Amino acid sequence: MLKGQQSWWFNNKPVIIGAASVVGPDEGEGPLAKDFDLVHPELDMQQKSWEKAERLLLEQATDFAVRHAGLKKDDIQFYIGGDLMNQIISNSFAARSLGAPYIGTFGACSTSMETLALAAQIVDSGNAQYAMAGTCSHNCTAEKQFRYPTEYGSQKPPTAQYTVTGAGAAVVAPTGDGPVIECATIGKIMDLGITDPFNMGAAMAPAAVDTIQAHFNDTGRQPSDYDLIVTGDLASVGHPIAKELLLRNGVPMNDTIFNDCGLMVFDISKQKVQAGGSGCGCSAVVTYGHLLKKLSGRELKRILVVATGALLSPLSFQQGESIPCIAHAVAIAGKGV
Repeated sequence: MLKGQQSWWFNNKPVIIGAASVVGPDEGEGPLAKDFDLVHPELDMQQKSWEKAERLLLEQATDFAVRHAGLKKDDIQFYIGGDLMNQIISNSFAARSLGAPYIGTFGACSTSMETLALAAQIVDSGNAQYAMAGTCSHNCTAEKQFRYPTEYGSQKPPTAQYTVTGAGAAVVAPTGDGPVIECATIGKIMDLGITDPFNMGAAMAPAAVDTIQAHFNDTGRQPSDYDLIVTGDLASVGHPIAKELLLRNGVPMNDTIFNDCGLMVFDISKQKVQAGGSGCGCSAVVTYGHLLKKLSGRELKRILVVATGALLSPLSFQQGESIPCIAHAVAIAGKGV
């Protein structure tokens, strides 16, 4: 049901009965490597193009998620997915092989929680027994589309982020073993006029702040109700901005652990990833590969994942448009909390 102005409260508490993450070599050298289902040693993954490699990541992640849920592909009644590629082709082609009714979405890097919120809504309303959410990104496809092809060797400023090569998927059901989805807050578009595609963290920080505040206003919760609150991919530039804005607005973020998936997936002090991770796969692989394990192992009781997205395109950038941004938040709790 609707709670407040922009949050969904899931009365039946849908369950994530299976989730998976598949990543590339750089993510496999990061601090979360042991939590991923599969680490590819090469970026091309023996595919003929970067785009086909990205699609393979998602196909493998969805296969693993279905398997972890103890299901078959035919059991999935709806698949909700999106990515950064033109016309979300990674998901559209992966959905072709999955064979489930498909809902394509685009929230840029916020897509992981956008799709999970929609899957939970479909299941909570009784309109499906099993729904799956998924998303993906690949460093070389994103660089080619939004900036310069990797082969070009363009130098990037310190504010730039490093697109995660990875895919994540989760199967949602009305009952079962696994973490439960308590509620979701759907974000509004925020645009403070930033036009630099190499400074996504600063562009997305206000959207994260707006959604976090809306979540607390709608639900009546406070930061202390969560063991961990993570933003999607603000990285080392945007995350401090978000924290400062929240504290300035009177939100007591020091009462919880406040982190960012773009800072968790890589070791930015040792890996050449500029300001940290980004991309649709960033919050997806951290959440589905790492955080759900922490919830299942009772190391965490309740988390809020606030995936952030910059809604630009090559066309909008060429027209001199600023970068509109959005953030979607999903509250996930361990079983029995």
